[in-house]
Amino acid sequence: MQSVTPFSSLHHEHELMTSLLALMKQEQLHLVAADIDAISDITVRKTALIGQLSQLAQQRHQALAAAGFAAGEDGMDGWLAAAGNTEAAPLWTALLGTTRQAKEQNRLNSLLVNKHLLHTQGALVAMRPAAQSGNFYGPSGQTTTNTTHRRVVIG
Repeated sequence: MQSVTPFSSLHHEHELMTSLLALMKQEQLHLVAADIDAISDITVRKTALIGQLSQLAQQRHQALAAAGFAAGEDGMDGWLAAAGNTEAAPLWTALLGTTRQAKEQNRLNSLLVNKHLLHTQGALVAMRPAAQSGNFYGPSGQTTTNTTHRRVVIG
């Protein structure tokens, strides 16, 4: 059985992060086109990729801790310096770069989602101006008011 090292999963992590970034770019196209069905499908796929990435990162963190380094991203710098693995440092740098790109893509996609949300909220407000002033349609289809009358009691 091969021992798990902080380097063991870097290739796979980078592949998954690259796939996640590509998926997020597709998501952006579907957000621009307001293709809700495609966005729903992408969300399911993104969730699966993020789960896999999380699991691999957790394994890497455990391997770092077992090797005597901080169990997190900070521990990788120390491990890279001590390991002397010439392939690990460029791969780690590539993974961090792709992760930064994915974070930025997520920020852009969030802006698009918020834009759609504001548009939808505006449309809902435009469809309900009478309801906000207390006017409603009753069961007969006639407008009724839902205002409360206050009676002044003097006494």
